[in-house]
Order: sequence, then C-alpha cells, then structure tokens
Amino acid sequence: MMNLAAFFSYAFLTAFTPGPNNLLSMANAGKYGLRKSFPFNLGILAGFLLVMSCCAIFSALLYDVIPAVEPVMLCVGAAYLLWLAWGVWRDKPQTEESAPAQAATFLSGLVLQFLNIKVVLYGITALSSLVLPYERSAAGIALFAAALSVIGFAGTCCWALSGAVFERFFKTHAKLVNAVMALALVYCAGTMLAEL
Repeated sequence: MMNLAAFFSYAFLTAFTPGPNNLLSMANAGKYGLRKSFPFNLGILAGFLLVMSCCAIFSALLYDVIPAVEPVMLCVGAAYLLWLAWGVWRDKPQTEESAPAQAATFLSGLVLQFLNIKVVLYGITALSSLVLPYERSAAGIALFAAALSVIGFAGTCCWALSGAVFERFFKTHAKLVNAVMALALVYCAGTMLAEL
C-alpha cells in the first residue's frame, strides 16, 4: 500500500525549500510585484508539467523494461533523500545574489525547469521510489505527476507572495528550519527502505 504521508512530505519539503525556482520567484516578485512576475510562475507550472510527464514516462519505462530495478531505485531514491537531508542540515541561509534586470517571462520559467536538476530529481525520485512501486495505471501515474507539478507551483507562488518574510525567517531560524526539514527527509528515506 502506498505511503501517501511519505509522498506528500517529500513533495512539499522539496517544493518549498530554497532552490532556483523559489529564489527567482521571490526576487522577481520582490522587485517587480506579483502581477508582473506571475507569467514567470505560470511558465514554471508549464515546465513542471512537461518535466514531470517526462519523468513519469522514463520511470515507468524503466520499471517495465527492467522489473528488477525497483529495489535499486528504492535504494538510490533513499540515498538521494539522505544526501538531501545532510545538505539541508548543513545548509547556511541563502542570499539573493542578483536580481534580474527585468521581470522574468513565461518562457524563461518554462525553460528553467529543463535546466533545474532539482526539479528533474524531484520528479524521478518521487515517481520511481514513492509512486511506481504501488501505482501502475497511466491515469494514476499522470495524477501523481500533476500533483507534483501543482505542489511545486504552490511552492514558487508561496515564495513569491511572502519572499521577504521567508527570507528573514530562514536567516533568523536557519538551524531549526533546517533540522525539521532534514528529519522529515530522513523519515521519507526510512519509509522507502522499509519497503525492501
């Protein structure tokens, strides 16, 4: 039976932690306002949907072609989550290095998803390790890929809406925030390994 708590914990933690999408959304909205920066966030959503679809197809094909890959993918996914947890635990507060000269566009948000390794790993890890061992229907996989996209989009919108508040909070409470996120990632990895 699929562990929805692990899936949603992983998806929300990954989507709401600092990364290229979130930091650029925060910088863009802070400099140009929500209305002018919103096309960039819509581009991120479109890119997320495309990348998650590619990740779903790739992961499902890998499972079909090489069924013995499931335990390996679970171990690799768990190792990646533990590596992320270690990185989050040791992370220092991030600062915005430079703001763009003009509001980022829909196209730049879309293209960013294909260059953003965090998004690609987000999709492959969640789908191959948390979804495909339990869900094999095309509709079910598409639903989880769409859920990952919407959660990722929600993360960028959240950072855009309250960028300055999040930035100050992360700087002030960096150790506590990092500890909570790291422990949640370790929980996700543990639930994956428990399936072996």
